[in-house]
Amino acid sequence: MSNNSTRKIGLFIIGDEILSGRRQDKHLSTVISMLSGRGMQLSWARFLPDDLDTLVQEYKRSFASGDIVFSCGGIGATPDDKTRDAVALALGVELELHPIAAKLITSRFQELAKEGRGSIDMGTPENQRRLAMGVFPKGAEIVPNPYNKIPGFFIQDHTFVPGFPEMAWPMIEWTLDHRYEQYHNLQRVEEHSILAYSLPESRITPALEFIEINWPGVKTFSLPTVARDNNPPFVDLGVKGPSPAVQEAFSYLKGEILRAGGRFSH
Repeated sequence: MSNNSTRKIGLFIIGDEILSGRRQDKHLSTVISMLSGRGMQLSWARFLPDDLDTLVQEYKRSFASGDIVFSCGGIGATPDDKTRDAVALALGVELELHPIAAKLITSRFQELAKEGRGSIDMGTPENQRRLAMGVFPKGAEIVPNPYNKIPGFFIQDHTFVPGFPEMAWPMIEWTLDHRYEQYHNLQRVEEHSILAYSLPESRITPALEFIEINWPGVKTFSLPTVARDNNPPFVDLGVKGPSPAVQEAFSYLKGEILRAGGRFSH
């Protein structure tokens, strides 16, 4: 693996229910927070449908990229769950029942049967469908699920977890802390911003371009607003990147705002 400072981290959020609005996504902001707390940063995120062809193409691209990827949703055992099939096709491998996953799933549903919920016989059609949740692409490793024992899977720096936040989030945290602990806090990314008034975005753009050319690793951002409720418009301008370059770039930016005829407020 390469240093995380040069390696991207991505997030897939899978499900027609998200794209249709039947459910609201909660994963994106939480994963960003998880990464930030470990000195890591999300590079990209994509929302995808429960469509096999779309998923296969997206996973082919992400496996080829070398990125660290987390994928939430689509690993159940109903017809709309396409993720495990798509991963196997993208990698060109077979699906198989993972022996550790089988033991965990069997243990879970036998516990429920003792409570009077379901059959202890794992040969019943219902329990066989449950066991299908342990069918993963060949070569996958399990990702433990502290909520109900039914695991996700990990293969080629891709972690696949359910869509339920109460399951997905501790599984992602486990992966970050057990598989990628050595990449925590390798390079703290700082962010500084300022609100610039009386300054059109086009006038400050050359300064932003200059920063990205002359301070390697520092990125700029510009978020303009329009006048609302008798408040004047402003541009939220900022820089993010490693220290100390980001402080130098920010000082330069503030000077350029004044030189361009603007004024600012922190």
